[in-house]
Amino acid sequence: MSSPANSTALTREKTAQHDQLTARILLFITPLLFSSNMIIARAAIDLVGPVSLAFYRWSITALLLALFFRLSFVGSWRQAMAEWRELLVLGTLGMGVCGAFVYLGAHTTTATNIGLIYSAAPVLIIALAHFFHNERLNRLQHCGVILSLFGVLVLISHGQPQRLLGLNLVRGDIWIICATISWAIYSIRLRYRPTRLNPTARFGWTAVAGVLVMLPFVLFEQQIGTSHPLTIATAEVVLFLALFASIGAYLGYGLVQRTMGAGRAGLILYLAPIYNAGIAWWILDEKLSMFHIYGAALVLFGVFLANRK
Repeated sequence: MSSPANSTALTREKTAQHDQLTARILLFITPLLFSSNMIIARAAIDLVGPVSLAFYRWSITALLLALFFRLSFVGSWRQAMAEWRELLVLGTLGMGVCGAFVYLGAHTTTATNIGLIYSAAPVLIIALAHFFHNERLNRLQHCGVILSLFGVLVLISHGQPQRLLGLNLVRGDIWIICATISWAIYSIRLRYRPTRLNPTARFGWTAVAGVLVMLPFVLFEQQIGTSHPLTIATAEVVLFLALFASIGAYLGYGLVQRTMGAGRAGLILYLAPIYNAGIAWWILDEKLSMFHIYGAALVLFGVFLANRK
């Protein structure tokens, strides 16, 4: 007859195995959710101002979390007040900068460029995790990271390396680069800063903090007349972003990060250019070339190696 200690250990092992399997599945689903934000960012530029879109998106996200997880969310307000400084930092980085800056950039750059620039984030995350928190990858996993990065370069250069020397950045690309750096810092703080909040409550209160940070900028945007009146189409876009690009993507990313570590979770963003190209081919009838196939193959094989123990 097994002892209670053995039963507890067995339960924990099964839970860990379940979390690992879930994280591996989400590793491939979550980038699709993030990519939807990049596509919507480009498609919705004439519907609503960039800062207002980010503000509405995260306001609805916080409201939905409060409605569906109110015991976890509302019941943790004391812990949230004790951690308000860190929540304000996370909200500024993950919701304010990573939200509004992407929409600002979408006015002058393409959805494909957004995905390609964001794909540099895993390198930053791995470097920060290594230098500041001693998070390590083995040799096989390092090879996977390098292969994935090489695959992204194939996509960026369209299979012609000389094109990398002639890349020109527009103003929108600068906004996206700032958002990418912000995402890397957000990811590291999310992983390593101590908290007493459970993941859902922490995410919800971070969204609230992000909304508060963006409020004066929304008022300024409306004051100078760069915002637009709310319409049904705007409401549909905001609801889609709240459900999929916010709740689905961020909670999925958080689970992958807690299970696999900040560096390996960052590999999610290597898949974004692949999904962007696929969506453009499926919905916008854009042509797929062989460099898409080669780049995607390198990225996927690299992600596979990076997740080998």
